[in-house]
Amino acid sequence: MGKFSIGDRAEVLDEAISGIIQKVDGNLVTLITDDGFPMHFASSDLVKIGGDISVSNHEVAKIKKEKEIPKRRKAPIIKPKERSAPKMEVDLHIYQLVKSSKGMSNYDMLNIQLDTAKRQLDFAINKRIQKVVFIHGVGEGVLKEELHYLFNRYDNVKFYDADYQKYGLGATEVYIYQNT
Repeated sequence: MGKFSIGDRAEVLDEAISGIIQKVDGNLVTLITDDGFPMHFASSDLVKIGGDISVSNHEVAKIKKEKEIPKRRKAPIIKPKERSAPKMEVDLHIYQLVKSSKGMSNYDMLNIQLDTAKRQLDFAINKRIQKVVFIHGVGEGVLKEELHYLFNRYDNVKFYDADYQKYGLGATEVYIYQNT
């Protein structure tokens, strides 16, 4: 499908997300979504759209179909309102947040992760986004505990383990009450 370049328009294969490529780091591509969120994807999960593209819509549809086949798990029934609510994902793995964590203490890394979480949660509240998934990984559970402590300081949020099938035990989903 060709390599991606900064400024290319791309679409995520398994989700209704598209945007402009902001950064390409090996196989990891940072996409600024049409809503303005930076999101990270493996280049294999993206397809270039628009412009001088050599892949037809038919081929894109075919690729999407092929990618759908192995996922024949029974999807939970989601109410239409919930289904349309976009989820914002924030990956707090340190390698997603800094170029290199070399020479950083665990305390430094934790503070960067928590600052990022707070900034993204405030952003979601301001943008009236209802659900944010914070991907913290499993590890020792320190980051997860600290996140829960942070989320508890907000009156307008509730949080719970994110979808196990999608994230395993390494993520917490935050639901933001909008009319407070």
